[in-house]
Amino acid sequence: MTDSVQTAKAPKRASPDLLRLVGSECASLSGSAVSTVALPTLAVLELHASTTQIAALAFLGQLPNAVVALPAGALSDRCPRRPQMIVADLTAAGALATVPAAAFAGMLGIGQLYVVAVVLGVAKIVHDAAAISYLPVLVETHLLQRANSRLGAASSVADSAGSNAGAALVGAIGAARSVLADVLSYLVSALLVWRIRSPEPVVVPPEVRRGLVRDIGEGLRYVAGQPTIRTVIAALSTLSFGLAIMNTYWAYYLLAELRVSPTAFGVIMGVGGVGSLAGALLAPRIASRIGIGPTIIIGFAVSPPAQAPLLLAGPGLRWQIALASALAVQLFWATASGTSQRTLRQILCEPRFQGRIQAASTTVTAGARPLAAAVAGTLVLPLGVHSTLAFGAVLQVVPVILLLASPVRAVRDLPAPPARTSVPSAREGAS
Repeated sequence: MTDSVQTAKAPKRASPDLLRLVGSECASLSGSAVSTVALPTLAVLELHASTTQIAALAFLGQLPNAVVALPAGALSDRCPRRPQMIVADLTAAGALATVPAAAFAGMLGIGQLYVVAVVLGVAKIVHDAAAISYLPVLVETHLLQRANSRLGAASSVADSAGSNAGAALVGAIGAARSVLADVLSYLVSALLVWRIRSPEPVVVPPEVRRGLVRDIGEGLRYVAGQPTIRTVIAALSTLSFGLAIMNTYWAYYLLAELRVSPTAFGVIMGVGGVGSLAGALLAPRIASRIGIGPTIIIGFAVSPPAQAPLLLAGPGLRWQIALASALAVQLFWATASGTSQRTLRQILCEPRFQGRIQAASTTVTAGARPLAAAVAGTLVLPLGVHSTLAFGAVLQVVPVILLLASPVRAVRDLPAPPARTSVPSAREGAS
């Protein structure tokens, strides 16, 4: 009763706060998109990183997903989320600020980028676990699909603008100085979150809190007992593994082997962002027309064939246009699918498990990326970059098969929120 009353009242007083949350996400994403262009350019073209060093950088950047996600999810379910988001943003800003400072002093090396990648990974996990589980606090359940759609659309605009701004900044002031834009974006994000005033319901009162390990175990047992949620998470993890193998050398392949300029690299990513924006805006309409389950499955099914232009590409403008077009199509369906599956998970999940279910998804999805980076680094020595990219593309067929054989295929409409269930404690589960 208490939860439903809080949810019903939330939109009247939380609408400005929802805008602040969206603004915070957009600020950090736009800045991060600048760094997505600037940091690979810095590593490949200015620090002359080897393929092994590129793989190590990708591995370390993703390693926190496997280590920090579960504790971060449990923390977001037991403690106020706003302070966690603010601290994470300020930590990321501080880490990034060391890059231009070291470059100015002539002391920047690949080792420092390794450390920055780890710190950014931890900060992002803590922020995302709190932010995603915070959204259902600010909007009513039946408005979650629309809220996720608008959040995805705004994020896509920010990502696309950041990519283009990153390309322009790298060309104008250099890769290292361009990182300052990301520093500023995290500071703006922290300020907007600080201005959110809506009270958070206490999901786990302090007097009944148990150890963090028990909370994590309870969350994992809850996920294991939800067939639709666990299937979506399994599909996400396998898709993420294949994409992570490709992403380890994606920027390197474009910049070093296809001889794409930093400006063209940013434009390609920006065009992909336009596709992502369209997918976010049209996700509710697509899901209402063909069903939320088919929307999710199509998003996965488009990814493998969308890699073909990259594997066939050569240098030149014609191929750059093909790469940008394929990326736009892929991100259109990926965002429509992502918006739909995120909404489905949020609705099916009880409020007290929101953070932990997101953490479980992050652990098995993003947590597989360090292993994927290590696999990519191992494969590239005997196979080369091109064959390693092809291997990652083929793996992306597996999640499509998983979803087609799952209950997700039959889901047409968003279900009603579940009633509260009791999850056995660790001692009860063992008996």
